[in-house]
Amino acid sequence: MRGFLKEFKEFVSRGNVMDMAVGIIIGAAFTAIVTSLVSDVVMPIVSLAIGGADFSSLAVTFGTGDNAATLNYGKFIQAIVNFILVAFVVFCLVKAIATTEGHIASAKKDSQEESAVRECPFCKEEIAASATRCPHCTSELPNKAA
Repeated sequence: MRGFLKEFKEFVSRGNVMDMAVGIIIGAAFTAIVTSLVSDVVMPIVSLAIGGADFSSLAVTFGTGDNAATLNYGKFIQAIVNFILVAFVVFCLVKAIATTEGHIASAKKDSQEESAVRECPFCKEEIAASATRCPHCTSELPNKAA
């Protein structure tokens, strides 16, 4: 039994499991934000654009009385619309994040390219960091970057 508990403790304390747990918790919080954005901001605009239609009340009733079965196809339509809107909002967010990361990566690349140059100690022109002879003044450069 101790071996089992020790093994379980090692499993839970592994980085992957903790990362996954954090991801699930953040995902749940993010889901609440996106759901609120869709239902409280986007859906009222969509409803206004299509004439105030409320799909959730559409249904077909089978039988009569309190025990009559209902086929709530309107709620299904509403769920599909919500899914499409949530997928669109998530797509827009992911695209915005990817664009931002692209700008950051581009800035890093630019700064790395800038550091790949140095100044010739003789003519003070900009040259490649790996150059052994200056292309401007033809001076032989020291092995170590100046």
